[in-house]
Amino acid sequence: MNETGRPQDFPLTNPRADRVRDVASLTGRPSRLRQGRFLAEGPQAVREALRLHQQRLDAGLPGVVHEVYASEGCLEKHPEFEDLAADTDARIATNEVLAAMSDTVTPQGIVAVCEFVDVSLESVLDAGPTLIAVLCQVRDPGNAGTVLRAADAAGADAVILTGASVDIYNPKAVRSTAGSLFHLPVVLNADVEAVAAACRSRGIGVLAADGQGQLDLDQLQDQSARRRLSDADVVAAFSLEKPTAWLFGNEAKGLTDDELALADHGVAVPVYGAAESLNLGTAATVCLYASARAQRRV
Repeated sequence: MNETGRPQDFPLTNPRADRVRDVASLTGRPSRLRQGRFLAEGPQAVREALRLHQQRLDAGLPGVVHEVYASEGCLEKHPEFEDLAADTDARIATNEVLAAMSDTVTPQGIVAVCEFVDVSLESVLDAGPTLIAVLCQVRDPGNAGTVLRAADAAGADAVILTGASVDIYNPKAVRSTAGSLFHLPVVLNADVEAVAAACRSRGIGVLAADGQGQLDLDQLQDQSARRRLSDADVVAAFSLEKPTAWLFGNEAKGLTDDELALADHGVAVPVYGAAESLNLGTAATVCLYASARAQRRV
């Protein structure tokens, strides 16, 4: 930064410079794991990364953003980035440099190098969560990002990815979260059996989103509404009001038999039309909002 707080005015112009290659290497998993860093691309993701960065600094904690590279056009359109990036190594870069740094065909005008932000399972459970999304062997980065974004929108307390799931720091996954990666705790490389056992020991129910599930999500929601409206003890196999961890399975195969066996109940989202099933992102959104709505009306 210069004395005015603006990113250094001499722009990076060489897309083959060492610094550019170092940043670009973070599009690959080996470099991310080696450095413990990843890329956030585009105004929305970088803005949320910088907001978390400032929140952590204000709390006396280490920040999460190391470097920011932005085009002149991006800074003109989003002048707030000059203040948000004040405590980082911020540089102006040409669009050619930004394109070389990222894995997108068309650069979005700004890229940030961020520290890994995942947390431990223990820290999540010790915080007393009421709603958790658990992704079991979810392989597509776009799907993982979409579920994380849905969990954030539903007010979930955390997202947990099992060891066989996609790397959430994959650039496509990060973009798909639309900044939500920086809003709620994320646990990586978890063992689903350990997650289910730890949740159950803390009184957190475990539900499996399963098209063949014996429980119907509509019925669970109706029972929740009747309890709220009549203040009566409506008997249900599971109360959506209670703390819940939802298990969501692989895009193509769903949850395995072993994963289904870990849940207290399998729950089906009813399909009223001719579609064979819902995709992962849609099903997860419906399930998470059902729980969130019930819990917020207690």
